[in-house]
Amino acid sequence: MIVYEVNLEVDAAVADAFRAWLSGHVREILALPGFLGAQVLERRDPPPAAGQHALCVQYRLADQASLDHYLRHDAPRLRAEGQARFGGSFSASRRVLGTLTL
Repeated sequence: MIVYEVNLEVDAAVADAFRAWLSGHVREILALPGFLGAQVLERRDPPPAAGQHALCVQYRLADQASLDHYLRHDAPRLRAEGQARFGGSFSASRRVLGTLTL
């Protein structure tokens, strides 16, 4: 299993509208092949900068091939939609985690 994590810093002025949009955005992504589930979290530590809200979306995917397909075929369009709607009112960073057998 793969965890694809998107960390978001959102301007407080658009936070409510961003969260409303994010809900539909996550549902759209979960409808894509290989996505198994997601959770949206509020980052509390470290606290966000003044005037910002910090969110983290963790998507669970079946495998690396599913993530690779998403990044090649769907991510550019979906990222562009967020930029078109909210422009410089948010920033995103991403990381990929894989399961480790102990």
